[in-house]
Amino acid sequence: TVTTPTGHKYEGVRFEKGNCGVSIMRSGEAMEQGLRDCCRSIRIGKILIQSDEETQRAKVYYAKFPPDIYRRKVLLMYPILSTGNTVIEAVKVLVEHGVQPSVIILLSLFSTPHGAKSIIQEFPEITILTTEVHPVAPTHFGQKYFGTD
Repeated sequence: TVTTPTGHKYEGVRFEKGNCGVSIMRSGEAMEQGLRDCCRSIRIGKILIQSDEETQRAKVYYAKFPPDIYRRKVLLMYPILSTGNTVIEAVKVLVEHGVQPSVIILLSLFSTPHGAKSIIQEFPEITILTTEVHPVAPTHFGQKYFGTD
């Protein structure tokens, strides 16, 4: 059990056979190695979501998951949560593949209050784990991590 700086207690997740990771490309891929270091044989799926240039809405371009993802607990990796739109679209795709929101744990490094609230309003059963909540999220994490800025 971990007590957070805000005083909340969190029981954590025990490694169990059947957990899997899903990274939201590209920035979520930066979290894959850390997950593999903890859970060496974990299956990892990927989903690519980008903003449509005309409508500015999040659009799914690619999704590949373990075939039995609907039976797994899903660790959804997305390091910078700003508006929440990308994560909401990713969760919708997971739900379309039979995953219950109650078994999805969003792993994020930085979150805005607005983004977290947007996700919880849409999917109240999801768990969000983040290291920091701040009104302004860092930008261009993926470009800086991959050295393409």
